[in-house]
Amino acid sequence: MTNSKKIALKDLVVQDEVQAFRELNWVGTFEDYLNKVRANPLILRNAFQRMFDMLVYFGKTDVKRGKNKTVAVYKFFEDVAGSGEDAVFGIEESLEVLVRIFESAAQSHGPEHRILLLHGPVGSSKSTIARLLKRGLEHYSRIPEGEMYTFSWDIPAGILNTVPLGFFEGSPMNEEPLYLLPTAVRDRFLAQVPVGSYPLLLPGNLSPSSRFLFNELQAHYNGDLEKVISHVAVKRLTLSESDRRGIGTFQPKDEKNQDSTELSGEMNFRKVAIYGSDAHPLAFNFDGEFQVGNRGMVEFIEALKLDTAFLYDLLGASQEHSIKPKKFSQTYIDEVIIAHTNEPEYKKLQNNQFMEALRDRTIKIDVPYITKLSDEIKIYEKYYNNRSLAKHVAPHTLEVAAMWAVLSRLEEPKKARLTLIQKMKLYDGKNIPGWNENSIEELRDDAVNEGMFGISPRYIQDKIANALVSPRTYVNPFMVLNELDDGLKSHSLISSEETRKQYADLINLVKAEYEDIVKSEVQRAIAADEEAVERLAKNYLDNVDAYTANEKIQDPFTNQEIPPNEELMRSIEEKIEIPDSRKDDFRREIMNYMGRTANRGEVFDFRSNARLYKALQLKLFEDQKDSIKLSSLVSKTVDPETQAKIDVVKARLVKDFGYNDESATDVLQFVSGILARGDIQEEKK
Repeated sequence: MTNSKKIALKDLVVQDEVQAFRELNWVGTFEDYLNKVRANPLILRNAFQRMFDMLVYFGKTDVKRGKNKTVAVYKFFEDVAGSGEDAVFGIEESLEVLVRIFESAAQSHGPEHRILLLHGPVGSSKSTIARLLKRGLEHYSRIPEGEMYTFSWDIPAGILNTVPLGFFEGSPMNEEPLYLLPTAVRDRFLAQVPVGSYPLLLPGNLSPSSRFLFNELQAHYNGDLEKVISHVAVKRLTLSESDRRGIGTFQPKDEKNQDSTELSGEMNFRKVAIYGSDAHPLAFNFDGEFQVGNRGMVEFIEALKLDTAFLYDLLGASQEHSIKPKKFSQTYIDEVIIAHTNEPEYKKLQNNQFMEALRDRTIKIDVPYITKLSDEIKIYEKYYNNRSLAKHVAPHTLEVAAMWAVLSRLEEPKKARLTLIQKMKLYDGKNIPGWNENSIEELRDDAVNEGMFGISPRYIQDKIANALVSPRTYVNPFMVLNELDDGLKSHSLISSEETRKQYADLINLVKAEYEDIVKSEVQRAIAADEEAVERLAKNYLDNVDAYTANEKIQDPFTNQEIPPNEELMRSIEEKIEIPDSRKDDFRREIMNYMGRTANRGEVFDFRSNARLYKALQLKLFEDQKDSIKLSSLVSKTVDPETQAKIDVVKARLVKDFGYNDESATDVLQFVSGILARGDIQEEKK
């Protein structure tokens, strides 16, 4: 039964939204604007100052990296101003460099006269960073902290003979209203404005069309500035890429069809008929990307593919903050110029002796691939988590794909006794005996080019997508790894068979690592009887306590005092590779840990010691695996008692580890095969 009540538009309207619209579309007099500036000098910030304030507005966290290094992690790059889909992970050092450049530019230290060039391999988030900055500016301009203003003209027909139809348009470049004041008047006003966070510098001037109208009105009113300004309305300015307001984007096209008017505007021939000249400022469309990006930013996609003539336009726009529209004088612009390019194009720039001027006016910010496994996993979790898919993704599927991607970006360790897998784990914050934070910094210093080569996340995403449309009802790690391997044959960015073989060998490394991961997981599922683990833990700790105190322990069955059970203790310690020569140190370490816990008034929980907990689980697994006979899964017949135990393990995999029924069955089959091979090898020995 449907609801017959009619829907009224007024019932859908939220008054807060109406009020927000009115605030964002505020219009007032020029004097109203002067009073706003006096109350809040930050309104006058330039594009770099506004960009930096936007980045720090959302907050930051200082994260320790290594023993003596701290990295500022800015929340802005988590896409807090958007949906979160464009969050950037794992390149905090590069992003910190970018923010510091903005900070220096905001203080007028020099980078404000440079092109900021994001440089890195394909798929390394360069475009995403630019997109975040553009979206962030849109958001920031709509909140009180980011308010900014421009103006529009209201000149009725008949006022000026040179503008017979009148003029009722906004500033074509969304200019700062204070540029309407002659320099001397402007300086007197700024002297009355309190000094804010930044020096109040307004070095620019009006666009050709606004300057023409201002001069015509000034002549008409015989220099009466108040009457000239009476034809101006100041309005709130919000930036929008879609509306081409304060945010410009330029992408090179066919070299034969590149036209400089795309950057600096073009003649409007319809208006030429009105104003009688193709050199009349009101007959020109100031709508090139440089003019559109005024007060905000302009993004140059694959900038170094630009025609040489365009690159010279970039020089003036960055160094002098001015552009030269056809048939008009130099025009001031206030904007951040962000460009991005990949390694081959950048090498061309380096090898081109005629482009020294451009290189000299460019600040390169390297944007590498991620080399931290947990951050790489986050990229794929954004798109392929089980909540957003109709098909189940088995545990570790995204992890092994991310693992292979990260391994492809690492250089072979120069240090002896360290494997590539171990290096990846160290970078991800895992503990490896014999290595500390200083060692990790040394590894990074020895491989400064890491992250600037390897497999792109886009390739990984394409192959995961292929696996998702397979006939199977779920996706597992081997399905994705096979897709990755098969795709190497036709990968367009792999130029040598040597590299292709290297990447294929890494897939085998990942498969071996996955075997260890999933075997450990099944072992934990088998040993997940917490009561049994607790009993084993109590027994072990009682024996260790007696051993370290050089005392005996009471047998719970005979009540006789007996020596500590060395066989039991060693059977547990050996599971985490504690050698016999280190057993006393390990046992004292456990007792000291328990003592410190007691001194804090807390109850010791063996689970809080990761190494001990792992050893207990492995010992329990060893004790129980024979009774469960998991390896019998590879045979065609399983007795009912064993099947019941296997079903309990499967239920734990589903409940505690994220499998579904089918993927849990398959992973048990896979691990049982590994165990069966192990049993066969034991028999041969």
